[in-house]
Parts: sequence; structure tokens; C-alpha cells
Amino acid sequence: MSTTPARRSDARARLRALTNDITTLILERGLLPGDPLPTEQELMAELGVGRNSLREAIKVLQALGIIDTRHGFGMFVAEENLNALHDSLAFRGQMSLRHHGHEANELVDVRQALETGLVGLAIRAVTEEHLDALEQCVIAMEERAAREESFVEQDKDFHRILFEPLENKLLTNLLGVFWDVYRTIYDAIGTDPEITQPAKTAQDHRDILDAVRSKDVDTARELISGHFHGIRTLLAQREVSQIKP
Repeated sequence: MSTTPARRSDARARLRALTNDITTLILERGLLPGDPLPTEQELMAELGVGRNSLREAIKVLQALGIIDTRHGFGMFVAEENLNALHDSLAFRGQMSLRHHGHEANELVDVRQALETGLVGLAIRAVTEEHLDALEQCVIAMEERAAREESFVEQDKDFHRILFEPLENKLLTNLLGVFWDVYRTIYDAIGTDPEITQPAKTAQDHRDILDAVRSKDVDTARELISGHFHGIRTLLAQREVSQIKP
């Protein structure tokens, strides 16, 4: 009987253990993003592993966004980013479009829950500077919609600025990830102007801004929730087309 599966399982377990040892070392030493790690030789000696095993573990931690390797300079604790999460979610969302779009719908659910759940806090913290920046985004959307042009960047900026008053870097990064994944799914589906209605989308943002300006939390939540109707309709249509023979 072959022992290959068992050996592979043991190898994966050893790799997980080694990556855990490295992250534990980072935490125990109180290293912060941007701080250098011990050299490769020092890690090999301290962790009692060979060069190949260490490099394999480092590659895993690089992929997870925990370690950053700079050629000629060494290894560092990675700066805060969600690139690995972004790439994984974007892949899962696009792959799900080939299988009825369940995961894509779940991603839309999460983004909707984040924005509707946090807009009340954002409204309480919003400043005139933020309102002015949101106004400029909406004006740009309206101008581009009148020319029947898309306004992807302005849309992204609007949602970023809306939650900027919370001064939560992790939240900003996370919302950015979900927005980018959302757009990836949206672009993969293809846009039907009769459903997306650029002019209406611009007006929706104008209405959200008006609610934020008047500090009407309930209306803002309702408007943001309705903002996701277009992509849900596109996902539903795609699912129906895949079911039909």
C-alpha cells in the first residue's frame, strides 16, 4: 500500500507548524509592520529547520501578506494590507459565476451589511470637509452620466469618503477590498444599461448624500441597501440563463 498520501499529510502538518512558529516569533518579539525579521541563518538556527523548509514557509507567509521579502535587504513584517484576501475573494466571486453565482451573492450580502450597518456611525462623525468631497464625487457622476459615460472611480471614491470619518484603517481597507471584488464580479457579468441605469445610479448617490447631509440615518440605510438591487438583478438573470437548456 502506498504511503504517499500520509507523507504529504505529514509535510503539510510540518509546514503549518513552521509557519505558526514564525508568526509566534513575530508576536513574542513585539515586531511591528515594517520591522526586520532575523536573517535566514538566524531563523534556521532558532527554529531548528533547514533552508528549503524555511523558504517554503516564508513563501506561504508572503502569500498571506504577513511577511515581505525585499531582495538585497532581507525579510520584514509586511505592512498592513489585504491583498491576499482581495485576490482570494475576487477569484471565488468570479468562479462562482460559472456555478449559479452563490458566492458572488454572498459577497454582495457582506458588502451591503457592512455599509448599511456602519453608515449611522459615519453620519455621526461626518465633517463639512467630507460632505464637500462627497458633493464633488456626485457632481462628477452626474456630469459623466449625462454624457452616458461610466463613473467607476467616482463611485469608488464616494463609498471610501463616506466611511472615512470613522478613521478605521482596517475598515477602509476591507471596504476597499469588497468594492474591488464587487466591481470585478460586476464587470464579469457584463452591464445592461437598462438595469444599471447610470443616470439613476448617479441620482441614488445624490439621494444618499442628501440623507447623510441631513443626518437621516434610516433613509441613508434604506438607500444604500437599495443601491445593490442592480447587481442582484444581474446575478439572478445570469443564474436563470445558466439553468435554461
